[in-house]
Amino acid sequence: MSRSPEAPQDAGLPEHHSGFACFVGRPNAGKSSLLNAMVGEKIAITSDKPQTTRRAVRGIITRPHAQLVVVDTPGMHRPRTLLGERLGDLVRTVWSDVDVVGFCLPADEQVGPGDRRIAAELGEQASSTPVIGIVTKTDRVSRQQVAEQLLAVSKLAEFAEIIPVSAVAGDQVGLLTDLLIARLPVSGRLYPDAEITDEPLETRIAELVREAALEGVREELPHSLAALVTEIVPPGADPSSNSTVTRVFVTIFVERPSQKAIVLGHKGSRLSDVGRRARLEIEPLLGTRVYLNLHVAVAKDWQRDPKQLHKLGFDA
Repeated sequence: MSRSPEAPQDAGLPEHHSGFACFVGRPNAGKSSLLNAMVGEKIAITSDKPQTTRRAVRGIITRPHAQLVVVDTPGMHRPRTLLGERLGDLVRTVWSDVDVVGFCLPADEQVGPGDRRIAAELGEQASSTPVIGIVTKTDRVSRQQVAEQLLAVSKLAEFAEIIPVSAVAGDQVGLLTDLLIARLPVSGRLYPDAEITDEPLETRIAELVREAALEGVREELPHSLAALVTEIVPPGADPSSNSTVTRVFVTIFVERPSQKAIVLGHKGSRLSDVGRRARLEIEPLLGTRVYLNLHVAVAKDWQRDPKQLHKLGFDA
């Protein structure tokens, strides 16, 4: 992780701690929801579809004497495509370069082979980095089930701490933040106080469009969906127009013509609904009214094509 802290604190003041943490876990373990709850604002998109997260998304939590940068990572799984391989490599790169790792395991699912595989890799590749076991989604189960999951997680590996949390209910989210900050090095600010993420605006918009497109789609489609912002035209860009509307142009990519028909819906009805939902999320982000133009294109087997992956920003 890039570190360029500001000047150290004046003598006599409490030491300032800054650094990086990351959330890892298998797909749909609640990592993105937890990041959003910690930051207090939506940074990472969420969905009930596994493997929604495809990038390392940074959320920044700033306190008077600490700054914590949490990196949300894609879910770890056995890859079936070149994209899957690259995302797995991305996660490993992230966890090898942070100060503390948060290993997320959902309370409503039993510890399984995927969790054990991640735990083993963490033990081998990040053995010198403290790992906090995080039992997520505790609002979905009883207290007894939470206790049973905590016991199961404790047998999985040697953790610096194990903590149950609920991003939805906000239970122990603040305590988790404290536990992560306690393991950061002494350092000045890494980001300006008001900054909550360093995600490029175009990426955040594309992800919001993809999130809207994921809602209600069939099981085989989510992995094949990608979105790319092709142009943003701010208000007043055209001297002949007094428009106060930001025009945003986004292309949604799928891998087969049959998938394009699903995204479009009958006479384009589904795409219109995707645009409406996405626009409601994008307007607060931009602070203006938005005209959102969505185009659906077929990029055959893009998850396996290095050139297409490069175009969509998934470089090796």
